[in-house]
Amino acid sequence: MHKQPNRCPVCEGSFYISELTCEDCGSVLSGQFGTSRFNRLDKDQAHFLEVFLRCRGVLNGVERELGISYPTVRSRLDVLLDALGLAPTPEDRPNEKPEERSKSRQSVLDQLERGEITAQQASEALRGAK
Repeated sequence: MHKQPNRCPVCEGSFYISELTCEDCGSVLSGQFGTSRFNRLDKDQAHFLEVFLRCRGVLNGVERELGISYPTVRSRLDVLLDALGLAPTPEDRPNEKPEERSKSRQSVLDQLERGEITAQQASEALRGAK
């Protein structure tokens, strides 16, 4: 089977599932069905999530497996959380100082400059680092 596309190739709009078919008996159910937030992840984000889960959320393990720096792992995790709609808001980080947010933003910009993340991933990470 092919991976379900998450955006319309014509207008970039969102897809919805309109038909489900049973593999065993062939019964068909039609309607408008939502998709999982995980289906909206791009290939790199899905791979990062798989590695993150395989490493049981231990960032040092992700760092070793992907061969990237710890700040890059943190940034990619932030981008992933944002893509899933799970990014922490500034209210969720009351102890984070403005200079820490500034360093986080600079880290994202540095990764973008080195080509480690896409412009879209950087944009999403920067929105989460406000």
